[in-house]
Amino acid sequence: GADMVFVAAGMGGGTGTGAAPIIAKLAREQGALTVGIITTPFSFEGRARNSYAIQGTEELRKHVDSLIIISNDRLLEVIGGVPLKDSFKEADNILRQGVQTITDLIAVPSLINLDFADIKTVMKNKGNALFGIGIGSGKDKAIEAANKAIISPLLEASIRGARDAIINVTGGNTLTLNDANDAVDIVKQAIGGEVNIIFGTAVNEHLDDEMIVTVIATGFDEEQNFTNLDNGYRASMEEYEAPAPRPTRDAEVSDDNDQDVARKRPSYFTNLSENAERETANANRRINAWREHVNN
Repeated sequence: GADMVFVAAGMGGGTGTGAAPIIAKLAREQGALTVGIITTPFSFEGRARNSYAIQGTEELRKHVDSLIIISNDRLLEVIGGVPLKDSFKEADNILRQGVQTITDLIAVPSLINLDFADIKTVMKNKGNALFGIGIGSGKDKAIEAANKAIISPLLEASIRGARDAIINVTGGNTLTLNDANDAVDIVKQAIGGEVNIIFGTAVNEHLDDEMIVTVIATGFDEEQNFTNLDNGYRASMEEYEAPAPRPTRDAEVSDDNDQDVARKRPSYFTNLSENAERETANANRRINAWREHVNN
C-alpha cells in the first residue's frame, strides 16, 4: 500500500542489477510512484561489470516512473582523494542524498511545504531524470550553490530542455527568501523555456552561512541522449543562452556503428583538466551576468 517506492541500487553486481527491475515492476504494478536511483560501476571494476550494469539499467528503466543515474566515474571528481574502501561508501551516500532530497520535501517541516501530489506531478511517467547538488557560502552563496548544482559532475547531461524540476534549497539561520529566489532563477535560466518548478526550502541551523541547492530535473524528450556514462559532456555558456532546441530524429544507426561510436568516444578522464577549466569559466560568466542583472 505504499504511495511511493524508491529502488536504490548499485548496478553491475548480481543483487542490484538482478533484483532492482523485479522490485520496481512489483511496486509499479501495485500503483506506487516508483523512482529508480542507481549508480553505475567505476571504470576500474572492469568491462564485464560495466556491460552487465548497462543491461540492468535498461531493464530497470522499463519499470520505473523516473530513473536517476549517477556515474561512479563522475563521482571521482568529488571524492577522488578518498581511500578506495571509502569511495563505495560515498557512492551509497549520494544515493541516500537523492532519496532524502525528495522525501524531505514532503516529510520535513519547512518554510515552503510540498505534498505528495507535487512530487507525483514531476516524477510520474517521466523517464530519465537528472540529479545535481551544489553548496555555497558567504555573500553569493545562492549564486554559487545554484551554479554548482547545474554544472555538477554528477549530471549525466545538460538540464536544458527539462519540462519539470524539483528544486530544494536548504540554508542556515541567515537564509532569506531572496537567496532562495536567486537560486531558483538561475536554475530556470539554465533549463530555458517553459518549466514546471516544484520548490521547497528549509532551514538547517547546522549550516551556519552555507546554502545547499539540490536539483532533480525530469520531462526530457526521449531523443535526448542519456546513455553516455563517461563522455565528459557539459553544456557550454552558448547552450545555456540559446533557446532550447527541439530535437529531430536521426536516421537509425546499426549496432555495429553504435559500437564504433562508443569506441571513438573520448574518455572523460582524458580531458578532465580541460573540462574543469571550461566549467569554471562558464560558471564565472553566469555569475558575472547575474550580478550585472541584479545591479541594473
